[in-house]
Amino acid sequence: MTATVTPSSGHQAGAVEKTDNGGARGRRFLPRIPDRIRQGGLPYLLLLPAVVLELLIHIIPMVIGIWVSFRQLTQFFIRNWGNSPSAGFDNYKVAIDFDAPIGQALLHSFLVTCAFTVLSVGLSWLLGVSAAIMLQENFRGRSVLRTIFLVPYALPVYAAVITWAFMFQHDNGVINHVLHDQLGLTDKPSFWLIGNNSFIALVIVSLWKSWPFAFLMLMAALQNIPRDLYEAASIDGAGIWQQIRKITLPSLRPVNQVLVLVLFLWTFNDFNTPYVLFGKSAPEAADLISIHIYQSSFVTWNFGSGSAMSVLLLLFLLLVTAVYLFITSRGRKGSDV
Repeated sequence: MTATVTPSSGHQAGAVEKTDNGGARGRRFLPRIPDRIRQGGLPYLLLLPAVVLELLIHIIPMVIGIWVSFRQLTQFFIRNWGNSPSAGFDNYKVAIDFDAPIGQALLHSFLVTCAFTVLSVGLSWLLGVSAAIMLQENFRGRSVLRTIFLVPYALPVYAAVITWAFMFQHDNGVINHVLHDQLGLTDKPSFWLIGNNSFIALVIVSLWKSWPFAFLMLMAALQNIPRDLYEAASIDGAGIWQQIRKITLPSLRPVNQVLVLVLFLWTFNDFNTPYVLFGKSAPEAADLISIHIYQSSFVTWNFGSGSAMSVLLLLFLLLVTAVYLFITSRGRKGSDV
């Protein structure tokens, strides 16, 4: 038995010695970097690809756009846009001169966008929280309803909006067919993509594709509310509306604060919906500021003026976001106290 163990142990010792010598030789060729620096630099190394993409996709174009806003960059300087003459703050002065046609048009577009955002975000949150609360109870077909409610969020935006554009057609659209031909609610088929009805059509399409996101976020947040709270409130005699007002809505406050901000930024900057629904020239009633800036830049070929409007929009969104976060953070601290 001793003869069988000794060679084996000697072989293992030789292997260990060989491994140690190889590891020592490998460590001698590695750069002498302290472990603290090596471990501390790992997070930055992992974040490097995201930082590079952020610079290429957002930061650098934004800096170029700010530079263009101070230039007289029109169609005459497209081939040599780096040598376009300086405009100083003239582009900004023209944009905020509300007595002039350009300023009046921008102000009108801004007010239309504000009304559109308030309606779309408010109705999206209302439908989302209503559907999320309704689907918390176990009943037959709940999974099917959840899937159906998330279909608009899963569909590509362009395909969905193009479908809505066909549905809003004057002669062959299903909207007029149902409202006028089937239900008789209107005297004649309505024009949904021109005139004042274009604003209603825009809100409907935006609401249809936005509210499933609110529903998904709120449905996930409701899973974290203990059921014991509702059972105790029911025993104490609280009705369904009292439970929603006293338990559900206060518990959803942190999620609602983030959700409303995200929906606001998405909706206020929405370009795909009006562009696909109306084309390059939106009706006056549905002239959102995103499509208005596009027209100022790529239709009239005044990139300096369009860039100035974009910078003003960026400053407005940053201001609203900062004020919103300040107010909500103070409210959160007050509730914690």
